[in-house]
Amino acid sequence: MIAGLVLSLREGLEAALVLGIVFGTLRKLDRPDLQRSVWLGTIGAIVISLLIGSMLTLIGVRLDGKLEQIFEGLAMLLAAGVLTWAIFWMRSQAARRSQVITTGVEAAILSGGHVGLTSLAFFAVVREGIELSLFLTASALSAGISNTLIGGLGGLLVAMILGWAAYVRLISLNLKTFFLLTGTVLVLFAAGLVAHGIHELNSAGWIPALIEPIWNIDPLLPESSFLGQIMKALLGYNSTPSLTEILGSLGYIAVLAIVLWKKPESRTRTDNRSV
Repeated sequence: MIAGLVLSLREGLEAALVLGIVFGTLRKLDRPDLQRSVWLGTIGAIVISLLIGSMLTLIGVRLDGKLEQIFEGLAMLLAAGVLTWAIFWMRSQAARRSQVITTGVEAAILSGGHVGLTSLAFFAVVREGIELSLFLTASALSAGISNTLIGGLGGLLVAMILGWAAYVRLISLNLKTFFLLTGTVLVLFAAGLVAHGIHELNSAGWIPALIEPIWNIDPLLPESSFLGQIMKALLGYNSTPSLTEILGSLGYIAVLAIVLWKKPESRTRTDNRSV
């Protein structure tokens, strides 16, 4: 439930902020007549995202045996890859995203208005929606459909409230801190997806376990316990992991930490050379 809430909150707030920028630009340009086109694109994106999420979940539920293990393993590794891309994309685009969207709205109005704005809203929201569908599917395969659904709906509700409050200026969001905190949680969640994906592919025989289990701490912290379930949903916890599971998750965190730590440093050096 916690993983679904954090994922939905982050992706939902991104979509809400995009729509807030679009509606804010229309308000500044005194074009309230175009709001209907934005809502049309938004609703279309939500419907497509729900269909994709439902389809992925149904496939995962209906498969059995080795096919189920392969599907779950590949789905979790794919979700981890997309989640990693989303973290890097937000880190590089956050500073200028508002200007890009504002320019897109102005261009859409100049080129005809309704169709352009519907397309802009659709593609902006559907990207977040498809990502979230994939993430929640991976979370549901590990934490259960009901828990993920409750957390997902709760996260989207909070995201809508925060997005609306920011739009009407009831609150001021520190987006840098928000995305930093949620980004840290999502890195750990992605590492858990890597571990869980490798575990499923170990069982399917696609990836060798090397040593299985490398340890057994089930008597101390069983996966069925409350804390064990939370750690499994957020971190891909396994009380009896294989060696490749441990190497995969720790390797992912190490590589991502090095890349994220070096990137600002390289940018600073480039800026210093240009001065």
